Amino acid sequence: MPHELDIINPATEETVATVPVTSPEEVDAAVRRAAAAQEKWAALAPADRARLLRRFADTVDAHLDSLAHLELLEAGHPLANATWEAGNVRDLLHYAAGGAERLTGSQIPVAGGLDVTFREPLGVVAVIAPWNFPMPIAAWGAAPALAAGNAVLLKPAETTPLTALRLARHALDAGLPEGLFQVLPGEGKVTGAALVDHPGVAKVVFTGSTATGRHIAARCAAQTKRLTLELGGKSPNIVFADADLEAAAAAAPGSFLDNTGQDCCARSRILVQRSVHDRFMELLEPAVKAFTAGDPADPATRMGPLISAAQRDRVRSYVPEGAPVAIRGEAPEGKGFWYPATVLTGRPDDRAAVEEIFGPVAVVLPFDDEADAIRLANATDYGLSGSLWTRDIGRALRVSRAVAAGNLSVNSHASVRYQTPFGGFKQSGIGRELGPEALTAFTETKNVFISTEESS
Repeated sequence: MPHELDIINPATEETVATVPVTSPEEVDAAVRRAAAAQEKWAALAPADRARLLRRFADTVDAHLDSLAHLELLEAGHPLANATWEAGNVRDLLHYAAGGAERLTGSQIPVAGGLDVTFREPLGVVAVIAPWNFPMPIAAWGAAPALAAGNAVLLKPAETTPLTALRLARHALDAGLPEGLFQVLPGEGKVTGAALVDHPGVAKVVFTGSTATGRHIAARCAAQTKRLTLELGGKSPNIVFADADLEAAAAAAPGSFLDNTGQDCCARSRILVQRSVHDRFMELLEPAVKAFTAGDPADPATRMGPLISAAQRDRVRSYVPEGAPVAIRGEAPEGKGFWYPATVLTGRPDDRAAVEEIFGPVAVVLPFDDEADAIRLANATDYGLSGSLWTRDIGRALRVSRAVAAGNLSVNSHASVRYQTPFGGFKQSGIGRELGPEALTAFTETKNVFISTEESS
């Protein structure tokens, strides 16, 4: 096991930091510290927990620029994207803080007494975050778990621990107790496995590949451990002939090129009704080529590099020599893990049309009618997100109900809001994050009956 992680800037291939890894013994010590801190945290009045979380949010807000700069260095995200991500952490902390005082139980009518329920915190929660959106997705698990009265141990991805470590420092600066929110960098197979297997961890929240999610689920099952999984996706973007084609084509590049396609919600299958297919492609080409790739620090940049050389090789494998490339953008040459925006044509059963690519590559497929569109949209093991473009509100509702996905957008590609639930169908995961009920996912329901009958 290495003693340090080298953090590489994917735009320059330069080492920007080295970070000590967390050993299994250190994981055990962290769990013990977290358990002690959690008891005191849960004993606080909800209003006091909320006040400290709001102070944490304000501290993040005061350091948005430095957090965004770290995200740019470790993940290669364009500055505008990275700044938005830091702001999302702030906003989610504020939103979760509001839930701390609204985590209510219920009173259930029963004979012979009073029956009430309570929402009790789980204890210590492990959040295993990915590298594609290091800050926001870490906060998706951490913010509601903390608000519900739990302690959080965050294991960031090996390539992107810097923002997580900085957030932990800001939490302490804001007054959160020592040990309550700890960041444990390290490899998944060592540090992550130690967290998943530790009997003192009550729940695991994992975002990543479906294959790794299955492995974690099996390990959690051995201890009947609570689990939330947000896994892969192969989302459709369905464009009907009656849609505003100019708007649909203009929006399509952002749906699969944002974050260089490293997004579980990426609409990498563009399904276009056959009668408007050619016109849509004419409109799509200039929109794709206008999606500028370059220096993440340049405000004009809309697409940065891929996270690593290995990821670039993976993406290249989906566009072999002779692949049916319909549109190709430009990307910088030289240092950095760059790959150009690419649009393919092909068949519905092509590898690029059915597997998650996690890069700036999409496949355009024609369909004949509404039933054909639904069939193609559902012809995948995944069901995380998707979009449909139509002026017919009846069709929008019919198709939305028929597509097997957890998050759908009509005439837009906005899948994720911290105010609404997020999660997938089929192999895209288990459970839901975000939204009004996010805190309840980090609690147990306790039922208490109080007899009111007179004793003899």
